[in-house]
Amino acid sequence: MSTLSSTIASVKSPAQEVMKSAPPRARRALAFAPACVGNVGVGFDILGHSMAGAGDRADVRRIEEPVVRISAIHGSVVDLPTDALGNTAGAALISLRKALGLRHGFDIVLHKGIALGSGMAGSAASCVAALVAANALLEKPLPHEALYGFALDGEAVASGSRHGDNLGPMLLGGLVLATHDRLLRIPVPASWHCALVHPHFVLETRKARAALAGDYPLSAFVAQSANLALVLAGCYLSDAALVREGLKDVLVEPRRASLVPNFARVKQAALDHRALGASISGAGPSVFGWYEHRSEAEAAAAAMRAAFAEAGLDSDTYVAPVDGPAARLIDAIDEKTWADAPAGEGA
Repeated sequence: MSTLSSTIASVKSPAQEVMKSAPPRARRALAFAPACVGNVGVGFDILGHSMAGAGDRADVRRIEEPVVRISAIHGSVVDLPTDALGNTAGAALISLRKALGLRHGFDIVLHKGIALGSGMAGSAASCVAALVAANALLEKPLPHEALYGFALDGEAVASGSRHGDNLGPMLLGGLVLATHDRLLRIPVPASWHCALVHPHFVLETRKARAALAGDYPLSAFVAQSANLALVLAGCYLSDAALVREGLKDVLVEPRRASLVPNFARVKQAALDHRALGASISGAGPSVFGWYEHRSEAEAAAAAMRAAFAEAGLDSDTYVAPVDGPAARLIDAIDEKTWADAPAGEGA
């Protein structure tokens, strides 16, 4: 049995017994999940870090009817699925109910704070926020790690595959290595910051993944593996030189670069300000860069935004520590205090 399965199995029976006999501890919970830089260039589908300054919120109510409903979705400029099976948040809570044998159901209201098709993990954020809120309504809430499998079920609805590069960082916070069965938080120096720039341009995840179809030379896999190893070693050792040597995506970025307007100029603007590395965030079109100091990241964000403007695109900028926040419960939906840090210029 996998580590993840063992964790869930260990809590399944007690949770079922409690739910049969004990009154609910709460009827409503609110949660926030932050944006995320997926892949971090060299860790396709397995590496990501959370990003303060933007995120999705979920208002979840416990209902007696044994179903999962999505009553409303606010803040989205396009119509997102309100059918629970076709929505990442709904699918995740359906998976949670089934695994724990819950007799009650959940009603979800989502508040979107991450733009659709931005490469900032909006679908994952809705999924994780809903899970964290619903988990608080259980008689015996699970540790966040135990929510991972349910989150994978939800993410698969949006992307067509079960990958945790966005989910892991949201559940644990910071930089996380996410395999199918395990989440591992990677230490990162507190001074390291990320500059993330989101152009006002939609790039659908499925289209970005379709661009990766085809064969790859073995040499590219070897080079990418070496780069990932250098980045992880550099983080553990707080060695910026190792990260600078390794933070180069030679596998995925070349096939997606043409999907991001003016990408070469935007990336060069990031590198010109002493980036440890820069690449596409998630499926794009957002672009990120890592920096040893916040001042460098702030200067880079402005230059990257200017490079997008050359292509006629306005953009939002975010500067925050790489060691970002985890999803959490919040007191209210209608306040601005749910974000850990304000968005930067243009947000």
